[in-house]
Amino acid sequence: MLSVRPAQECRYDLVSLGEIMLRLDPGEGRVRTARSFRAWEGGGEYNVARGLRRCFGMRTAVVTAFADNEVGRLLEDLVLQGGVDTSFVRWLPYDGIGRAVRNGLNFTERGFGVRGAVGTSDRGHSAASQLRPDDVDWDHIFGTLGARWLHTGGIYAALSETTPDVIEAAMSAARRHGTVISYDLNYRPSLWKAVGGKERAQEVNRRLARYVDVMIGNEEDFTASLGFEVPGTDESLSTLEVANFRRMIEEVTKEYGNFAVVATTLRTVRSATVNDWGAIAWADGTFAEATHRPGLEILDRVGGGDSFASGLIYGLITTGDLGTAVEYGAAHGALAMTTPGDTSMASLKEVEALMRGGGARVQR
Repeated sequence: MLSVRPAQECRYDLVSLGEIMLRLDPGEGRVRTARSFRAWEGGGEYNVARGLRRCFGMRTAVVTAFADNEVGRLLEDLVLQGGVDTSFVRWLPYDGIGRAVRNGLNFTERGFGVRGAVGTSDRGHSAASQLRPDDVDWDHIFGTLGARWLHTGGIYAALSETTPDVIEAAMSAARRHGTVISYDLNYRPSLWKAVGGKERAQEVNRRLARYVDVMIGNEEDFTASLGFEVPGTDESLSTLEVANFRRMIEEVTKEYGNFAVVATTLRTVRSATVNDWGAIAWADGTFAEATHRPGLEILDRVGGGDSFASGLIYGLITTGDLGTAVEYGAAHGALAMTTPGDTSMASLKEVEALMRGGGARVQR
């Protein structure tokens, strides 16, 4: 299915490429009326590296950039607490007020019941969006040091005119050195609407998809980012999601023969705090579906998909079995959504207990 480089010849199990923002969280309240915020770090690509490090004990690093000011140093400190190697962080001079370069902020409400989660990002002219392809010595990372896996995605691709070129440079080097490449389409309308919308998203993502071994995305992602349309059916919603995904994969893999694995979460939103949750993956013409968890209670849904991705990657690296990998991903994503913040607070022991059918009884 996948040929993953031996651990002993690589310094890193995974390197991620993307922006890390400072998340400001009003807790149970609203951004519009908040008088205090809790600070977290978060970013779609980074969250995967952190989950692999903190939950699964793998060696990870992040390629990103910060403006060199107190907010940037706070972000660095948060990343270091997560155990992710910051050796490849590029520091850009700060001009005093952020005319040319700044650190991205993300104000995020968790939502509750009928009130959905709301995210308001403030990330224009950010340091990570200004990276250029030759700012990073990719052959040093993937060749000299060695990395078994590269993870990046559609959020970072949307940030500027240059970020797709940075991703392509990283992917090209990763491919030269036998590094597996995963990509989460992660379509966000707010990121693309001012720069060409779906048309631009498809132009960028279809170009980058040619390098990808493991493609992650839900039905909306494949439609908006890659342009694949799937007709509906009269089946129930959960069954429809699975059926649509299967048909989607048949079409996607005809065009992208380089995809070795395709995976998605399956989510039916009953309310902001109750979702039906599952996942499905494809490899070598075979589908594997994770345990379906109807009525999953959620504290904070942000980052659930990223935690699915990190669990999936862990399972693929350590077992090579698609069914086991998708169970790791679904269980880790479910647990990650029971705690606040973008990133996982789960342990490997908890993930594997949930995979075995463990419940929520008190442990003491």
